[in-house]
Amino acid sequence: MVKTNNNSKEDYKNLVRQILKLAEDIYRRVKLSIPSEWLKSDMTVAQLRVLMVLYADGPSRMSSIASSIGITLSTATGIVDKMVKKGLVMRSNNLEDRRLVICALSPQGQETINRLWALGQSQIESLLQGLSLDQLKKTIEVAEFLFANIKSKSLDSPQACSKRSNKEAG
Repeated sequence: MVKTNNNSKEDYKNLVRQILKLAEDIYRRVKLSIPSEWLKSDMTVAQLRVLMVLYADGPSRMSSIASSIGITLSTATGIVDKMVKKGLVMRSNNLEDRRLVICALSPQGQETINRLWALGQSQIESLLQGLSLDQLKKTIEVAEFLFANIKSKSLDSPQACSKRSNKEAG
């Protein structure tokens, strides 16, 4: 049930709160099916964050990785060193400037991301099971609204501009 009042700013805040509350309720009810291999993995949260950055941004300079996840360059270098040893990340030098090191997902790192993505898709699919065709159509409409909003923000954000600049420089 949607609750609103006459103040549009207050309505906006209330609607956002209701959405967040529903999202929390959904999260609590959904039985997360985490494969045992993930629970036994020796991958750290920081390493997972680096994988996600490389997946989202593509091959990147070490400084860009550090900036993206909010760590120092030396910390990022240490994390990536361990990931290279595990076969998750590859390093290469920039042909124009050999001082620049470019990091990219290895085939094994890409496979790790693919398994995470498949797990997420499976969980979303289970959430959608049991919805009527009309409900699925409404869900698509909401997803399209969210996607359009994300696209408009990513084109204008300072982070998106700086990531494009870092890639062009590297």
